[in-house]
Amino acid sequence: MAPRPRRAWQRMLSGRRLDLLDPTPLDIEITDIAHGLAFVARWNGQTAGDWPYSVAEHSLLVENILARLYPAIEMKWRLAALLHDAPEYVIGDMISPVKSALGAEYGRMDERLAAAIHRRFGLPAVLPQPVKARIKAADRVSARLEAVGIAGFERSEARRLFPLRDESILADLDLRLRPPAEVRAAFLERFDALMAENQERR
Repeated sequence: MAPRPRRAWQRMLSGRRLDLLDPTPLDIEITDIAHGLAFVARWNGQTAGDWPYSVAEHSLLVENILARLYPAIEMKWRLAALLHDAPEYVIGDMISPVKSALGAEYGRMDERLAAAIHRRFGLPAVLPQPVKARIKAADRVSARLEAVGIAGFERSEARRLFPLRDESILADLDLRLRPPAEVRAAFLERFDALMAENQERR
């Protein structure tokens, strides 16, 4: 008797069944993403404050930083920045040492999910490398701010782990810790605004 195939799907609150090994754009709902990211804690929850610092909050910050660093960047790439960690709504936020330990399969799952999410919302399945680099730069600014502000890193350690070309941007940024329902609503509101602007510019 052949062994039963392993279950690789997850039922979402929207009612969708998301196949983690072979996701399609039809499996993706923004309400599921917003809800999941609002309840996933950055830094494995090891942050100061009365609320976890969620991936949804981090994503809002990264999109804001991207716009500050590159004011002329196309609106669709700001949407990509908001969604840069979207696969974590189902696979969680793994800190870098754990990702390294898990090896390439984690990365491949993340890439498959990202491609399905991008296609669902009108983005290229794989982002252009210059765009990815810019989003990564904004992500690094956010990580640096979070490391010192809420994750307990000394400034010297954070500078070494998250080096920045220009640290002046840090002075204009702050961190927010909010209840998940509030962050979820803010994420959806920003998503709707970016989608509307993208439609207008087409």
